[in-house]
Amino acid sequence: MDVLRLNNSRLGIEILPGVGGGLARFAWHGRGEPVALMRTGNLALKVPSGGTDPNQLACYPLIPWSNRIADGGFTVDGHRIALSANRHDEPFPIHGSGWQRHWQPQTVSEHEALLVLEETTPDGWAYHASLHYQLRGDALHVELQVTNTGKTTLPFGLGLHPFFPSHGGATLYAPASEVGITEGDSPLPVAFVEVPPAWDFRQDKALPEGVNHGFRAWNGNAVITWPRLGLHLHVETDVDAFVMYTPAGEDFFCFEPVDHAINAVHLPGGPVANGMTMLAPQAGFARHFVFRVVDDTLASSAGPDQDTMA
Repeated sequence: MDVLRLNNSRLGIEILPGVGGGLARFAWHGRGEPVALMRTGNLALKVPSGGTDPNQLACYPLIPWSNRIADGGFTVDGHRIALSANRHDEPFPIHGSGWQRHWQPQTVSEHEALLVLEETTPDGWAYHASLHYQLRGDALHVELQVTNTGKTTLPFGLGLHPFFPSHGGATLYAPASEVGITEGDSPLPVAFVEVPPAWDFRQDKALPEGVNHGFRAWNGNAVITWPRLGLHLHVETDVDAFVMYTPAGEDFFCFEPVDHAINAVHLPGGPVANGMTMLAPQAGFARHFVFRVVDDTLASSAGPDQDTMA
């Protein structure tokens, strides 16, 4: 399996172009020994077809939509987009197509890598995508870009799907004001309401178990704190929604920054009102994500941080 390894004096990542262009490792070694900032991938676990399961990685891209789409597809401007389930244990098509494709490395250096993907689906999304990873000091910068190469105007949505280790207990600050409520075990939202106190991360708090919901009206900034390690991971993005998944009894959680609601194509108001972007043929856009680690033992003596998306 091809692995691209990027390193600087503070961070290291491992990229798997053949497994959705995702990350198998994102670690900080500011204290000498590496500390996992995202879950280290378990590459031994396979999907039934025999390939590595992207859901065992540290992170992978979400393109051209996030999470699930109901009803076997959707209709846009009278054109039916039919979607089949794309994972053996899921009844709904999930996470788009990019996470299950082989991306091609275009340029690779010690501190950055650019991967590209050409997706050609005859009756659905056709697109050119690029995925740019860059290490700058204590921050990992990720840019995900898409261009509609099809003949039909379609809604596109982008995001990332990181898996974060609990490290004995994590807390989260992520000031979103709305959450999608669901029925039964389905993560598909039926309405959006004010976040309840137990899920209100406008103040830093411990992660509750059993959450599998989409949040919105978020300002794009979050902080994951690992108190036992004395580390914070600042997340800075230009998207305004996230999906949270905190499975009971596991040693990881997911905090997925995305630009649209789960099942946005079927929600009242339609895909654009729920965060997706309508792209005419040859139109495109990009989303940006920064993951920046802060060491408690050094934060008090550090100068102004210049390592933001700007």
